[in-house]
Amino acid sequence: MVDRKRNYKDRDNRVEWEERVVSVQRVTKVVKGGKKLSFRAVVVVGDQQGKVGVGVGKASDVSTAVRKGVTDGKKNVITVPLTSSNSIPHKINGRFGAAKLVLRPSAPGCGVIAGGAPRIVLELAGIKNILSKQLGSNSLLNNARATIDGLSNLRTFVA
Repeated sequence: MVDRKRNYKDRDNRVEWEERVVSVQRVTKVVKGGKKLSFRAVVVVGDQQGKVGVGVGKASDVSTAVRKGVTDGKKNVITVPLTSSNSIPHKINGRFGAAKLVLRPSAPGCGVIAGGAPRIVLELAGIKNILSKQLGSNSLLNNARATIDGLSNLRTFVA
């Protein structure tokens, strides 16, 4: 019988993941005795070779929240098709909640023109030349997830 957990961990160790914290927020829950304080961390993990994921972790201290976010991000990894110029194959729109995002391929040498959370997601995906525009929400988490939505809907065209 194959041990699935061992295979998952072996696969995880072979890939060199880079992780970046997008935001850490203090959140409170009102309980009978007062307010219970905890932290929410939004983390992006990627290998800069076309694999990227966004994770969220909540805990009573920041380091545990970040660690949980990294674990969650590794569970939600997507593969991004890259062109030879490290861009995306075509224009795409991403949406998550009220956050809308437009992603357009750009010429080699242009760089990553994006702001906030989408920039982190695109850099960790290994995309070097892209234009993006955020519309709608200012939420870092929703913009990161909108970026993931757009990247997951990319298609490659075979001639």
